Amino acid sequence: MFSFFKKKISPTPAPVQETTSTAPIAAPAAPSQVGSLIGSALVIPIDIPDPAAPPPERQKWLAKLKAGLGRTATNISGVFGGNVIDEALYEDLEGALLMSDAGVAATEYVLADLRRKAAASGINHPVALKNALIATLTELLQPLQKPLVIGQQQPTVIMVAGVNGAGKTTSIGKLTKHLSDSNASVLLAAADTFRAAAREQLTVWADRNTVEIVSQEGGDPAAVSYDSVTAGKARGKDVVLIDTAGRLPTQLHLMEELKKIKRVIGKAEGTAPHEVLLVIDGNTGQNAVSQVKAFDDALGLTGLIVTKLDGTAKGGVLAAIARERPIPVYFIGVGEKLEELETFNAREFAQALLA
Repeated sequence: MFSFFKKKISPTPAPVQETTSTAPIAAPAAPSQVGSLIGSALVIPIDIPDPAAPPPERQKWLAKLKAGLGRTATNISGVFGGNVIDEALYEDLEGALLMSDAGVAATEYVLADLRRKAAASGINHPVALKNALIATLTELLQPLQKPLVIGQQQPTVIMVAGVNGAGKTTSIGKLTKHLSDSNASVLLAAADTFRAAAREQLTVWADRNTVEIVSQEGGDPAAVSYDSVTAGKARGKDVVLIDTAGRLPTQLHLMEELKKIKRVIGKAEGTAPHEVLLVIDGNTGQNAVSQVKAFDDALGLTGLIVTKLDGTAKGGVLAAIARERPIPVYFIGVGEKLEELETFNAREFAQALLA
């Protein structure tokens, strides 16, 4: 799997309004790989580690993910502790999957596929059936495994939405680090103008990542978004990350404002935002599926960031999303630290659910 970032020559910056606060930008590191031409753009591939032999850093992160999903893994793996495969085993597995927040549709699919695999392969021991379950979950989650592509537009405009408390602003800070580490220059837009704390929090993340931020106290969120895209173009940024106010999908007037922000960004960019991401809390179970459906219907989501898979989260909700609304999961988070956001890999996640 690959992520892509464009190497380019920055244009001469045009004057911009004095509505921005600026932190110094770290000089980008020289790319370590040879790029390939896509149209007139030079695109640098950034390798995602092979899950069969992950480097030590990813191994440490995977250990945190497995620990975070430990309760679910114990419940599901316990089903395979006997010596025979019978209807009682399948019933126990059904209950364990439902308890993991996998939902009815995904659970029915998994059980049906597992029975088919067992019959076709002559599986007659629970351990072998558990390995087949890992394969089934991997296949189910595979449509969610997709890289975030940066560099085919300048700047790539990413709009980020989510409900209050999902970890949206923190995830933006982590995503900024991920992009900066891959030599992409980032401009943050503090379009959550209703909460002073949100602007302050985003400013802290900008300082930590040494990137610029556009922030206007009490400004119109759509206007801040427009100014940010314009500034990103003028300054030759690779990415403009737009933080929007947290809201529930039932707050229709606020959802309409999100639609307005998207329309206004389209006027500045010439098209709609290149990426519309939703941050969801991995602890919210089936409610996360409802959020994905509601925000997707309103905005046309292109990707998800799943947070807080580091404690009480059950993890099975990704199976439910894969079955009911298979929108790519670009990243998953397992903690509060900057480096605790990583790319999603279907097989790694399936193995963590049954570790």
